[in-house]
Amino acid sequence: MTGAPEATVHFVVPDSIDDVERVSGGNVYDQRIRDELRARGWSVRMELVAEGQEPDFERTLSLLPYDSLVMIDGLIAVTAPAALEAQSTRLRIVVLAHMVATVMPGFGDRAGTAERERAALSAARRVITTSEWTRSELIARALAEPDRITVARPGTDAAPAATGSTSGVRLLCVGTVADHKGQDVLVQALAGLAELPGWTCSVAGSVSAEPDFAARLAEAIRSAGLTERISQVGVLPGRRLSEAYDSADLVVAPSRAESYGMVVADALARGIPVVATRVGGIPEAIAGSEAGILIPSNDPTALRTVLQHWCEDAGLRAALKAAALRSRSAARNWGEAAEIVAGVLSECREAVRSVAG
Repeated sequence: MTGAPEATVHFVVPDSIDDVERVSGGNVYDQRIRDELRARGWSVRMELVAEGQEPDFERTLSLLPYDSLVMIDGLIAVTAPAALEAQSTRLRIVVLAHMVATVMPGFGDRAGTAERERAALSAARRVITTSEWTRSELIARALAEPDRITVARPGTDAAPAATGSTSGVRLLCVGTVADHKGQDVLVQALAGLAELPGWTCSVAGSVSAEPDFAARLAEAIRSAGLTERISQVGVLPGRRLSEAYDSADLVVAPSRAESYGMVVADALARGIPVVATRVGGIPEAIAGSEAGILIPSNDPTALRTVLQHWCEDAGLRAALKAAALRSRSAARNWGEAAEIVAGVLSECREAVRSVAG
């Protein structure tokens, strides 16, 4: 479906959306939906809000024209539900929920977060989630009604199959360096494999979200004597990230919490096997692929066992690589996600027209 030329949506997002030093799955999703909607004829007007600046958010909404169609990143919506409630009859609000804030770290007490999340989502005409798991959690926790929630899973970019490393075993972990991503669990697991030759690991991702955690991770790598084998490489933009994927033999996603698992889907789309935790939407991202090994979260022993088996068993590596190459055909593209989002926006827009007319 293509939006008519006059179809306009105000997209309220964190001001970090295009900051190359603060890359996150949520920002990437917002970027891709923005670009895909524009390619479909929508006028997408970006409204940037600084993190923690509730007055700025309130002012942004208050200045939008009456009857505007507004899509709000859930990270902003949940922190300022009063602003949504105040504008819910004046604006046509859609919340894009990347996660269930109630079960994610960093949002304070769970009871208070649930109350804010419920209020924010109740003020929206529709809610878009990035996974079926997130939708199910919102329903199970009575945070939003089922008939108002639509799932638009992330897509992946077309890319050639990864060739893998030319020697040894190269592990890759991609994601914001933060507690909920579990990179410390990976370091603990690898510390027990220090005597096992042949492996290296790159940890790629922004260190600005939780700098104290990033510093502790660096210290843990030093304390384990693994600075020559585990590299914290920071954010890898564009071509450098593609190169990192291309040389990886295995992608590791040791998350403690995850709404979907875009890195997992990206890896499988490139024909790279994955070891990941069985949390949130990660099993959904693996989508039944035989190239994905799921383990308990926050369990360095379980992760160490799998990684040791991977490093020592060439037959296992070959079998999972073959399975990963077969998985490439099942990859979703970003156009599919954008079509779903555009459909939701159009429904809200047409409802506005019928009321106004």
